[in-house]
Amino acid sequence: MQIHLDSNGLSLLRKGKQGFFRIVFSRLGLIVLLLALQVMVLFSIFQWFEAFLPHILGGTAIFTAVMVLCLLGSAMDPTAKLTWLLVIALLPVFGALLYWYTQSDIGHRAVKARLNQLADQTRQAIPQSQETLDALAAENPGAASLARYIHRSGCYPVFDRTAVTYFPLGEAKWAEMLRQLEQAEHFIFLEYFIVEEGLMWGKVLEILARKAKAGVDVRVMYDGTCEFSTLPHDYPRRLRQLGIRCKMFAPVSPFVSTHYNYRDHRKILVIDGHTAFNGGVNLADEYINHVSKHGHWKDTAVMLQGEAVKSFTLLFLQMWGIGERETEFEKFLSYSAAPRPEARGWVIPYGDCPLDGDKVGERVYMDILNRAQRYVHIMSPYLILDGEMETALKFAAERGVEVSLILPGVPDKTAPYALAKTHYASLLSSGVHIYEYTPGFVHAKVFVSDDREAVVGTINLDYRSLYHHFECATYLYQADCVPDIEADFQALLQKCRQATPETLRREKWTLKLTGFVLKAVAPLL
Repeated sequence: MQIHLDSNGLSLLRKGKQGFFRIVFSRLGLIVLLLALQVMVLFSIFQWFEAFLPHILGGTAIFTAVMVLCLLGSAMDPTAKLTWLLVIALLPVFGALLYWYTQSDIGHRAVKARLNQLADQTRQAIPQSQETLDALAAENPGAASLARYIHRSGCYPVFDRTAVTYFPLGEAKWAEMLRQLEQAEHFIFLEYFIVEEGLMWGKVLEILARKAKAGVDVRVMYDGTCEFSTLPHDYPRRLRQLGIRCKMFAPVSPFVSTHYNYRDHRKILVIDGHTAFNGGVNLADEYINHVSKHGHWKDTAVMLQGEAVKSFTLLFLQMWGIGERETEFEKFLSYSAAPRPEARGWVIPYGDCPLDGDKVGERVYMDILNRAQRYVHIMSPYLILDGEMETALKFAAERGVEVSLILPGVPDKTAPYALAKTHYASLLSSGVHIYEYTPGFVHAKVFVSDDREAVVGTINLDYRSLYHHFECATYLYQADCVPDIEADFQALLQKCRQATPETLRREKWTLKLTGFVLKAVAPLL
């Protein structure tokens, strides 16, 4: 199969219709289905079993009380408990079935077991340098404690002598990405949430196909939701005809499964084990502002060069290895990554898996908030918080830390935008500063604090990222690029409007009503 470039540089594989979307019962679809079934059953009860209504209502009340007690005694997040209490109260029987469905392992038992197996196999795959950890502890005991926690959650050591470059826009990341891909000699690994044909992906694909033809091991992995909107179902086969090994994570199929609720939201590119990219930038044209969907698209990324790249190699191989019989960790981790002695600071690439019960992404953010002394500056496309994260933001502000968030001024979706607004009043009352980027949409996921530490990655401040997605990020302490990240935040601030109690009062009543209604079921969305 050939790649063709038209006058706009668009990369086109042989055209083929995507066909009809495959049927899949998402969580939201299942909620609607169960609600409709309950209405039908209740109507039938009133029509056919009128004489037994006292017994039915009494049994329903007892069943609801038992479910409430079970929920209150569970280890679930308190915010999610409130949501489920509401669902059970409104839908006693079918609400319980929905609760059982979402808390079960239907459809992902095998994935969970395989991931646990791979995690056990690689627990010591990348040794932690005690000298590096001790040096961080001498510099900042709190940061070293966070490093120990991150390492405990997986094989994510802390590294020094790794150069990190910060990209304040997707266009800058893409340009450097193309330059680095041209230098690949051994392997190229790409793992992205979204891949869409167009200028950005076309230029990348042209290089990938050429490198694969030259004998470079090229592998592409993307999330299965792409086949709903951006790619045809047979796209992996088409790429294989170009010599590129390709997989979809959790392909769509007509089967009811909680597995579909856990998406691969990571964005990772690894080249020859010595260079890696991470951040919010997917492989589609809006991320480089070649097309405009929601005004100007603000995104960020980092490039790592040095030994810390091994962690991103490992993260990719773990996801790739879910469906493989043989693992290749030793082979690819053996590629040398020359230390960069000129690079200052410490670097920790890390992942977050929704199936292990360990909310790494949220806890890293909360640890930064709890240790901050002067400021924490945040960029996030969404703000759908559980009680713990909201409390951490408020507490940091209440103890005198300047906590500032930059959120989108032009939303990509109405529901998340309305839900974000429901947190404004509480956060503002504690002294948190909230700004909205007026030129367009902020897709960056960035924390930066006290001119010394930062996180750049894929982890949004919402339930899906913090609870339901496979995520990854790069933690930085005293790295050379930390001042660049803070400077980018300050520059962005000049293009924002500030949210105040007065601006909240002027919001449209429809937006307020939408947020009010959706907040009750936010953990289910």
